[in-house]
Amino acid sequence: MTNQIKNSLIEKFHNRNAAIGIIGLGYVGLPLAVAFANVGFKVLGVDVDEQKVSGLNAGISHVEDIENAAITHIIDQGLFRATTNYADLNIVDAISICVPTPLRKTKDPDLSYIISATNSIAQVGIEGKLIVLESTTYPGTTEELVLPSFANETNQVGKTFFLAFSPERIDPGRTDHNMWTTPKVIGGITQNCNDIVHALYSTVVNTPVIVSSPSTAEMVKLLENTFRAVNIGLVNEVALMCDRLGLNVWEVIDAAATKPYGFMKFTPGPGLGGHCIPIDPHYLSWKLKTLNYNARFIALADEINRSMPEYVVDKVTKALNADKKAIHGSKILIIGVAYKPNVGDLRESPALDIIHLLQNLGAELSYHDPYVSSISYDSISLEATKNPYTAVKDADCVIIVTNHAIYDWSKIQDTSACIVDTRNALKNETMTRVISI
Repeated sequence: MTNQIKNSLIEKFHNRNAAIGIIGLGYVGLPLAVAFANVGFKVLGVDVDEQKVSGLNAGISHVEDIENAAITHIIDQGLFRATTNYADLNIVDAISICVPTPLRKTKDPDLSYIISATNSIAQVGIEGKLIVLESTTYPGTTEELVLPSFANETNQVGKTFFLAFSPERIDPGRTDHNMWTTPKVIGGITQNCNDIVHALYSTVVNTPVIVSSPSTAEMVKLLENTFRAVNIGLVNEVALMCDRLGLNVWEVIDAAATKPYGFMKFTPGPGLGGHCIPIDPHYLSWKLKTLNYNARFIALADEINRSMPEYVVDKVTKALNADKKAIHGSKILIIGVAYKPNVGDLRESPALDIIHLLQNLGAELSYHDPYVSSISYDSISLEATKNPYTAVKDADCVIIVTNHAIYDWSKIQDTSACIVDTRNALKNETMTRVISI
């Protein structure tokens, strides 16, 4: 019976006769849904956001990397529809869970979205289905939290249903690597689970990478982003050191990067942003605390990275002081508020912390970002200025927080009274009133 179910699923995946369910149609789930539909699978997307669902069914994408035409194409082919109704998943053969996994204010994992999704799937029924969790989480989640929601005397994992963890590797705005070219880690509960999930994901990923367990795959994801967070923390501290030593940190890094081995280039900045790097290490840290272990590197990197917005504001304070001005009442323009260049993603952006700090000090704030027309977050309510080059002329100080490619940096430099450059955007420019972090 087990081999019959397994072989039936693999054959369906091979022939593109399977229906695929995607739970969560955000920056991870929607690209995955489009990828499956583009190779011929019928895809059902489930999301609790009615506005998002109605927009997708009308061919409107809310994810920057997915154009409206891509949605319209798969709808016209009869290969995609979105719904808020979990019960519709009874027709699918495989389900990928791509829901958010934020942190609570206490920095503990919030797995409520995963729990809600798994409970809803269990009500629909999982016999003969493949379930893949893609949401980032701590090692042990798939086996300790998800599996018990499905397994019972009649439903046995690896026999009547199949379960795996396969972490997303989506980098918004990136064009040099896509879903097909980026290797994808897969960790199934059993060998049958691995065989089946490999058969499915190999249709949209060129290099599936099988590991021994879901916990291993979960740890892989956390290592990837903890590696980045710790190294960014290191180079941010190097920036603080160079500031004390009167050295140019960018020159130091560029020179070190000429070494052809043993060095990987990271650059400092105003802080960490995005959903993954500021958050994922805390999942690992939390899990280890339950095992009476203190993840010291994670804690130290987090302390340094979270201090960078204050460091930037201190630079602004000193720059204005040199002009005999106080922050209170000064006109400060922020260039770029997204967490990374050339996207409109504000999640965990250090610009939000910088804005909060400057507001508390009484600054008159404005900002420009070609991808973010307004900010409404916590106590922040701002509309983007329409012309950055006009706004630069009126500002007492300009802070470059995000170095979008669209900006004419020479034009910004030529008309600014002073600039605090957190991204080395003006590295090829010369101006005595440019202050680099």
